[in-house]
Amino acid sequence: MNVFNHFLDIVQNQLHQWTADGALPAGLPIDRVSVEPPRDPSHGDLATNAAMVLAKPAGQKPRDLAEKLAAALATNPDVASAEVAGPGFLNLRLHPSFWQKRIGDILSAGDAYGDSTLGRGTKVNVEYVSANPTGPMHIGHARGAVVGDALARLLAKAGYDVAKEYYINDAGAQVDVLARSAYLRYREALGEDIGEIPAGLYPGDYLVPVGQALADQYGGRLQDQPEAQWLPVVRDFAIDAMMGLIRSDLEQLGVSHDVFSSERALVGDGAVDRALATLDEAGLIYTGVLEPPKGKLPDDWEERPQTLFKATEFGDDVDRPVKKSDGSWTYFASDVAYHQDKVRRGYTQLIDVWGADHGGYVKRVAASVRALTGGAAELDVKLCQLVRLMRDGEQVRMSKRSGDFITLRELVDEVGRDVVRFIMLTRKNDAPLDFDLAKVLEESRDNPVFYVQYAHARAYSVLRHATEAFGAEAVTPAALAQADLSDLTDVDELGLIRTLANWPRIVEQAAIAHEPHRIAFYLADVAAGFHALWNKGRDDTTLRFIQEDAPAQTKARLAMVLAMATVVASGLSVMGVLPKESM
Repeated sequence: MNVFNHFLDIVQNQLHQWTADGALPAGLPIDRVSVEPPRDPSHGDLATNAAMVLAKPAGQKPRDLAEKLAAALATNPDVASAEVAGPGFLNLRLHPSFWQKRIGDILSAGDAYGDSTLGRGTKVNVEYVSANPTGPMHIGHARGAVVGDALARLLAKAGYDVAKEYYINDAGAQVDVLARSAYLRYREALGEDIGEIPAGLYPGDYLVPVGQALADQYGGRLQDQPEAQWLPVVRDFAIDAMMGLIRSDLEQLGVSHDVFSSERALVGDGAVDRALATLDEAGLIYTGVLEPPKGKLPDDWEERPQTLFKATEFGDDVDRPVKKSDGSWTYFASDVAYHQDKVRRGYTQLIDVWGADHGGYVKRVAASVRALTGGAAELDVKLCQLVRLMRDGEQVRMSKRSGDFITLRELVDEVGRDVVRFIMLTRKNDAPLDFDLAKVLEESRDNPVFYVQYAHARAYSVLRHATEAFGAEAVTPAALAQADLSDLTDVDELGLIRTLANWPRIVEQAAIAHEPHRIAFYLADVAAGFHALWNKGRDDTTLRFIQEDAPAQTKARLAMVLAMATVVASGLSVMGVLPKESM
């Protein structure tokens, strides 16, 4: 149950009833009514703006309408009090019994607690990572990979039909550079002294095995061929090898994709021509001259006719070139075709997770999606800011394996997959992130990974002790779901239960906002509530979870403990992190 949606239904049903009875005029914007947590928790459990948004169109004073609604809601058996605050806000307090019953909901649902039908099966395409296939993943890719993967998991939990996609940028000049770099390593594998890697080629040792594999497959047959002959062969071979490396790196992080789309295949299939023809038929392609870019003086700018897309008609700052001076399509033109391809595959919601260096590209791609679909499809681009890797207060910059950056695999090998995934979600995607290699392994409350995992492990420690004392059958979810929960009356017990009952709302709100980092924040709140109860029991023995001389109270508290662990496991699952049962 989403508690807030449940009471929103109650409030709206009451308003509809008054409309039907003639107590309120027809046509009121009842869909603008909301039920949310109050800004100040001391004001109650729930707050509704119903009187504030409806009073004026209803021709009533906000407080008068709020008082009338308070009187009606006060008759609900779950409502302990309904109080009007300020100009007409209505705050509700619920009976402890209402919150206690939510423990049963959690235990009955298990990991499915928080699952939602919000998305109603809407098809969503989440494209993330999409790194150039020229080398191993680095820590910057790690952040986008985790954000995209967690967002896809979150949307699936919220009821969307999600496809996780990787776009292979295999049609640009960078893959020719890759081929030349791999060919150099191929010559090295054949015994040639290649000396220093020339500037402009990829220097990393990760291409050494690619060169060796080329030598194993082709022997010396490519060595004396002109570049025009060996380049396409080596390029295809190297791209396949790099994609295998990338998939392996992502697997180490627990990231997988449902679809891999190739830019080269898209271009070769004529998709760019079709997409631009669609825009041309709509009168959105023309030949024109652009103004000098910002920072460029007119004398530094050569005006020349270009084939342009009318991006400004769809929210962009300037119109955008779709064809280069040599007659080939621009990279943007390929992107237009790629997004049209997604829409043609039935996706009405498109989410792209990009690095922060692509920020200037967002408006033009969004404009193209609006132009191609007439607004029928939506594009949301999540930009991931840089990650600074720190050790002993110093930034870590170099990698032996890649030559110039820290690889994702090196990071996972040092601190573990779960730590990387959790830490990457402790900040909103568009905020810079410092990843301290020492702090993320600390066993302290200042380390959010440890703090949340420790709450789950502590819960299972309690359950193991309970099993020893009462037997395994007494602590199953089914048995604890039948507990009399009326003994859970301590203010902090009820506070923890309220937090747990908020999980369905957190799922829906995070899914609507496309913000998986909210899950990490929420789990930190759950862990804080549970650890506070644990510590309270150390000072007051009557509040300990296991009271061997009070089996009914113990059973109620064990139900709460298991419910907490269940919600934490559910949240960690969205984050792609495995819960720990011991630490």
